[in-house]
Amino acid sequence: QLAQKYDPQKEAELRTWIESVTGKQIGPDFQKGLKDGVILCELMNKLQPNSVRKINRSAQNWHQLENLSNFIKAMASYGMNPVDLFEANDLFESGNLTQVQVSLLALAGMAKTKGLQSGVDIGVKYSEKQQRNFDEAKMKAGQCVIGLQMGTNKCASQSGMTAYGTRRHLYDPKNQILPPMDHSTISLQMGTNKCASQVGMTAPGTRRHIYDAKMGTEKCDNSSMSLQMGSNQGANQSGQVFGLGRQIYDPKYC
Repeated sequence: QLAQKYDPQKEAELRTWIESVTGKQIGPDFQKGLKDGVILCELMNKLQPNSVRKINRSAQNWHQLENLSNFIKAMASYGMNPVDLFEANDLFESGNLTQVQVSLLALAGMAKTKGLQSGVDIGVKYSEKQQRNFDEAKMKAGQCVIGLQMGTNKCASQSGMTAYGTRRHLYDPKNQILPPMDHSTISLQMGTNKCASQVGMTAPGTRRHIYDAKMGTEKCDNSSMSLQMGSNQGANQSGQVFGLGRQIYDPKYC
């Protein structure tokens, strides 16, 4: 799958760019021409002088691997992101040529960002940091602006709104709820008085007496039994004798 992501067109562009910057010929095989690390180290010295102080031109494997390691370290010091770097064996043993291609393209983009002029337009230029400093007055003024995350108040108005504190009536023609004719209409925000009645209510303005035996409050009418006392519905006086004393039986005392 990694091999399928390798782009031959990008390889040709990288070949032209490296040869134009270094003045060296890579050869017909791109991987074999770069695996010794010599051309890559010379490339880094062109982009950043003296970034690779020692270049081994020996054919021994450990010398070539040292060149690749020095090239990777030089890329990191050049400002490359760690995720864009490749490992030495990715190129030396053809382990992951796709990552090598990605790293070289990122290096070309970093060189373009730093102002390198070359005859080949390759790589994506890195974005530059734009830092802005605002004074305290400007920061406070920004707090009065409604952000786009809050929506927008464009074209909004107070047309048709009642005075503050006035009840609002909600009506819906689909549910056959008519608009209010006056302020005596109870809106849906107030709940509903449907099926309500005034049965059993006292006259408006009549005082209501609150009775609490714990507080020593006296009853207004001892003949009325409150619902809090239960109910006498279904009660009778069967078996009761008026005027006679009632005996309380307790086995402990009898």
